[in-house]
Amino acid sequence: MTQANVAVLGLGLIGSIWARHYAAAGRLASVWSRSPKPDLPWELESLAASAAQADFLQLCLYDADSVREVLQQLCPHLRPGHTVIQSSTIDGDSAEECAALVQATGANYVEAPFTGSKPAAEERKTVFFLGGNEDRLQLVEPVLATISAKRFHIGTPRQAATIKLAMNLQISGITQALCEGITLSRQADISDDTFFEVMKQNVAWSGLSALKEPKIRADNFEPQFSVKNMHKDMRLANKTAGATMPLLTTLIECFAATEAAGYAEEDFIALIHQLKS
Repeated sequence: MTQANVAVLGLGLIGSIWARHYAAAGRLASVWSRSPKPDLPWELESLAASAAQADFLQLCLYDADSVREVLQQLCPHLRPGHTVIQSSTIDGDSAEECAALVQATGANYVEAPFTGSKPAAEERKTVFFLGGNEDRLQLVEPVLATISAKRFHIGTPRQAATIKLAMNLQISGITQALCEGITLSRQADISDDTFFEVMKQNVAWSGLSALKEPKIRADNFEPQFSVKNMHKDMRLANKTAGATMPLLTTLIECFAATEAAGYAEEDFIALIHQLKS
């Protein structure tokens, strides 16, 4: 049995899946959430209790503000043997700030944003982008291997945070193009069967297309990753960008319109709603 030495702090869509994987591997020591989770099979601990029970504290929260808030409460309970694994999507400035906050306590910090939505998390196919000192990255490798397929050692916390935003920019752009493409096809009375059959022979076919095809066909907007979260990430990417990026600017407008129309909690393929006449 592997030592139970990991606490998951944040039990949303992804954090709760990771907690189940850690529990199955005998690694889960504690869980914490800001909101009640009666559907999950664990008793929620305080942040102090989680720090007392675990060596690795993995944050899976909404944004940089929530990460700062939790770290301010957690830091008084950290010790040199702790490693904070920060897996929320935040910007580079915030990653550096959070690293400094944790390291001032003597504890270790690894920036570890990830790619892969709910299905990937369930199948342990999450991919992590790691930032921090190389010895710390090696230390968290066997921990994160419990819940993921691949770990890239990117460099600094800032670099790890930035590449996550760069990847989500790619995903958002491809998704908008997919939604526009199938809408154009449907307007010409081309069947979805034909559209996807042709697309699978086209260089534009991608892993994202394969993931979203059944959802688009069925008008299934149950979130694998929500409009609200992707909109937030695009705003962070814009904050990080050193120059105006036309596609990014357009995507932010598309996500803002979709969220304002009431689709914030739906899967980000809900971008298609704004294309319907």
